[in-house]
Amino acid sequence: MVFSHRMAALAAVVVIPLGIAATSYALTDSPEAPKVPPKVELESGSPSAAPTPTGTSSTPTPTSTPSDEVVSRPPVSDDDDDDDGPGDDG
Repeated sequence: MVFSHRMAALAAVVVIPLGIAATSYALTDSPEAPKVPPKVELESGSPSAAPTPTGTSSTPTPTSTPSDEVVSRPPVSDDDDDDDGPGDDG
């Protein structure tokens, strides 16, 4: 009789987590593969964006580059009113 109770407890310890895992696996959605567009178009400023007609020169348009402008830091100010406690002299 004791042997059957031990077997039942062992079976419950093994079967219950496996049942939970199987149910969780069965209820999850499988993600679809990402869809890749069949054709990728570049911006119009690209040198190879459009073929040129015969007899015309192909000069690539220069793209604008960001300038090396230096921006100064904002002034530091202590506007924090969170430190107004009972021991502050403010």
